[in-house]
Amino acid sequence: MPPKSVFITGCNRGIGLELVKQFLKQENGPTHIFATYRKISDELSEVAKSSPKVHLVEMEVTDYNKFPEVVRQVEAVVGSEGLNCLINNAGVLPKNRDLDSVTPEDMRQAFEVNCVAPLLFTRAMLPLLKKAADLQPGAERSVRRAAAIEMSTAVGSIAENSGGGLYAYRSSKTALNQAMKSLSVDLANTGVLVMSMHPGWVQTEMGAPNALITTETCCSEMLTLLKGLADKDHGAFLRYNNTSIPW
Repeated sequence: MPPKSVFITGCNRGIGLELVKQFLKQENGPTHIFATYRKISDELSEVAKSSPKVHLVEMEVTDYNKFPEVVRQVEAVVGSEGLNCLINNAGVLPKNRDLDSVTPEDMRQAFEVNCVAPLLFTRAMLPLLKKAADLQPGAERSVRRAAAIEMSTAVGSIAENSGGGLYAYRSSKTALNQAMKSLSVDLANTGVLVMSMHPGWVQTEMGAPNALITTETCCSEMLTLLKGLADKDHGAFLRYNNTSIPW
């Protein structure tokens, strides 16, 4: 079953925007869809106007001082039911990708946006996730109960790195996976499911036009995966098509 409420970062375009669209189309889909943006796009604005289920949240994921305000904004809507599903989708792929061009700033930016920000934002949202989980004591973990989904990538897998390069992006996503794994251990007794997901090589501004799959296909597969997540997937690293990725 889909979650009653979902919060998605990075919804101005690409995967985040398509997730909002597809959640809206789901039968018995979420009652509340929180979609963040830095500078709102016309398309996201139109999607929000089309349904009262969409709640727009202006947010820079590295503006840590604003996190409490965002939490209060969500809590004012969901109330005692808490938040069922957090999807940390926002990310950055620095343009300097090889050994000769990568810079300290590339590394710092990638680590902050791709690892530090999602970890700290998940921590900020934990009270709302735990509130939702506590409403179903003893139930199996699921996105319908409470879940934190970290958007990772297969290029963050050390075992699968045969191509080299992408220093900032690879390293930051590997760090995200480690942070997610620790989080899954620390939250083992809370009922909150935590996992990392690889969306595939997607035709977005980040993925480029020659990528293998469209955002529509990617998000459709991911929503199918999300609906089936359970205790066995807590702390897992999965592809969008529900296959496991080695660390």
